[in-house]
Amino acid sequence: ALAVGGGLLLAAWRWLRGAVRAAAEAGASMRGKTVIITGANSGLGRAAATELLRMRARVIMGCRDRARAERAAREIRAEVGEPAEAEGGGELVVRELDLASLRSIRAFCHRVLQEEPRLDVLINNAGIFQCPYMKTEDGFEMQFGVNHLGHFLLTNLLLGLLKNSAPSRIVVVSSKLYKYGEINFEDLNSEISYNKSFCYSRSKLANILFARELARRLEGTGVTVNSLHPGIVRTNLGRYVNIPLLAKPLFNLVSWAFFKTPLEGAQTSIYLASSPDVEGVSGKYFGDCKEEELLPKAMDDLLARKLWDISEVMVGLLK
Repeated sequence: ALAVGGGLLLAAWRWLRGAVRAAAEAGASMRGKTVIITGANSGLGRAAATELLRMRARVIMGCRDRARAERAAREIRAEVGEPAEAEGGGELVVRELDLASLRSIRAFCHRVLQEEPRLDVLINNAGIFQCPYMKTEDGFEMQFGVNHLGHFLLTNLLLGLLKNSAPSRIVVVSSKLYKYGEINFEDLNSEISYNKSFCYSRSKLANILFARELARRLEGTGVTVNSLHPGIVRTNLGRYVNIPLLAKPLFNLVSWAFFKTPLEGAQTSIYLASSPDVEGVSGKYFGDCKEEELLPKAMDDLLARKLWDISEVMVGLLK
């Protein structure tokens, strides 16, 4: 009886949680708009790419592993159906982009600027979660380098195209775990000490500070910038998290019951990319398609400006 009752409660919880859907179900159209999504071959990025293609957007998948991205693109096209592209609406394009390499980011942006006449939405989605200590190609601590610095350079190199395409939008995927992060300017590269959980939280706090400062700098340009948290989602982001073998069945049950699916987790990204409700809204933080309050440290404008200045030097935008 307990097992059946518990199962019914879990099923009810999932049904209630799944009742909220974003702009895709409201019939919003992205026809004629170009969207770049980083990390679009799996998880949240793949779910967002699928729904935005369904809404007839031209979606550029910026992915590190081209073979995996091409395979994901074929599967997405099969799921959405070929008529999407045949009707002159959606299109799915794969481009190689390794956010752990400044060289790769520059090459990706160079190609975009050469080939794309417009860019309506940039979704900074890709990320790495609580990995062992390792460095990017350019010597940055991996989580800070990929989650913050890689997207910082990518966005800055595409700003001209975004401005020329205005009204346009930048969407930054952060995390509720930003609350446990601190920006330590004395050890941004974690060479003095490294804690994988703290460093992930720091990179997510950096995402929010970056979005806030960028929104300030883009006032009056027609380009909006907003950040979000997707909630707890079942994706491969947790591949570095070790779960004891005996605990895995319980963890799988709990994740099925209480974690969001990638599609559910991607709803706020889709909403911020497409909904007319947030047209002109900038510098805000969202969860479950609603604006949420931030802790004071994530609204510290002096901290945001200092992080911006240092990031410019780190990625080579300023000497």
